[in-house]
Amino acid sequence: MLLVTSTAVAQQEPAPVEIVRETTNELFALVDENREKYENTVGALRDDIRPILLAEIDTLYSGRLVLGRSSRGMERAKVEEFADALSDLLIRRYADGLLDFRTRDQIDILPLAGDNSERMTRVKTRVTLNNGDQAPVDYVFRKTDEGWKIFDVIVEGISYVTTFRNQIGEMVRDEGFDTTLDRLKRGELRIETDG
Repeated sequence: MLLVTSTAVAQQEPAPVEIVRETTNELFALVDENREKYENTVGALRDDIRPILLAEIDTLYSGRLVLGRSSRGMERAKVEEFADALSDLLIRRYADGLLDFRTRDQIDILPLAGDNSERMTRVKTRVTLNNGDQAPVDYVFRKTDEGWKIFDVIVEGISYVTTFRNQIGEMVRDEGFDTTLDRLKRGELRIETDG
C-alpha cells in the first residue's frame, strides 16, 4: 500500500518542463491582466511574481552555490539571509524584463534532451526578442524533498550561479561577508551578467 501511495504521489508531481510551462503561463496571465498597473508600478509586479517564482526555486541551495567556500562553517541563518537577498535581486531583474514581452508565444519551451538526472536537469527555452532574434534561456533543476526546484538560470550560455559566485566571492574576500550582504540587501551591488 505504501509503495502504491508513493508511486501515485511521484506521478502527480510536476516534471521540470511542466513547471516551466505552468509558471510561464501563470506569469503571462498575471501580466496580461495587470499590464497597465505594472507599467506604472513595477514594484507591484515584483511583489506579485515573488510567491510564484519563489515556490519553484531552491533559494538556499543556490545561495550556497553562489557563496561557495565562503559558506563553509557559516550559520544556516546567515546563508538563508544571503539567499533571500540574492533572490530579491533576481526577482527585480526578472520583473524588469517581464514587461518587455507582449505575448507568451515569445517563449518556446523545448522537450528534454541530453543527460538529465535528479541532481541536474536542464530545461531549455528559446526567447524571441523584440528584434526577432532568439536567445537561449535554460532553467537548471534538481530533485528535492519538495519536488523539482530550479537552482540556476543560464542565459545565452552564462550561468547566474557561476557569474554571481565569481563576482560576489571576490567582494566577500575584499570587503567581508557582512558588508557584501548589506550592500546586496540595499540593492547596491551591480552584478554584471554580460558575456
